[in-house]
Amino acid sequence: MKIVFATNNKDKLREINQILSGKFEIIGLNDIGCYEDIPEEEPTIEGNAYAKSLYVYERYGVNCFADDTGLEVEALDGRPGVVSARYAGEGKDMKANIKKVLSEMEGVKNRNAQFKTVISLIFNGKEHQFEGIIKGELLDEEQGSGGFGYDPIFRPLGYQQTFAQMSAELKNQISHRALAMNKLIHFFVSA
Repeated sequence: MKIVFATNNKDKLREINQILSGKFEIIGLNDIGCYEDIPEEEPTIEGNAYAKSLYVYERYGVNCFADDTGLEVEALDGRPGVVSARYAGEGKDMKANIKKVLSEMEGVKNRNAQFKTVISLIFNGKEHQFEGIIKGELLDEEQGSGGFGYDPIFRPLGYQQTFAQMSAELKNQISHRALAMNKLIHFFVSA
């Protein structure tokens, strides 16, 4: 089965294809001729995921899914959350985003945080949502060079490594995106 993942983010496409390991053929927006930036203006992660999948479905008429992910920090009242990619500005500069979070967390003892991914699938005209959450803690400095986004400062509960220090295989088994994707896969297998 071929399905469109509403992204042009090569890191996300690679990660999703690694998670799915050949179960489905996942293609990106470029593969269907969609080069525009899909607006992300909703106030929630769930809303953004749905807005993106609906955008693609209405314009291209293909079954598709979109995700939205946020880092939610307990001591920051859930920020950066829905604006995680643009936390330090519209340029989506992850180094600047990390620097801003670390600055805001300076001297804060409560380091609890979680990554949350919501996948919105529009399949045969009907929307389905799948959520994945992994709890962890924020470090006070970057560790590791793998992964992307906030991975160098996030250590999942029960692990000694940040996402950026883990192998792609391990991260893709336990991550928030993997948890949401597994629910999506289960939907297809049981449909």
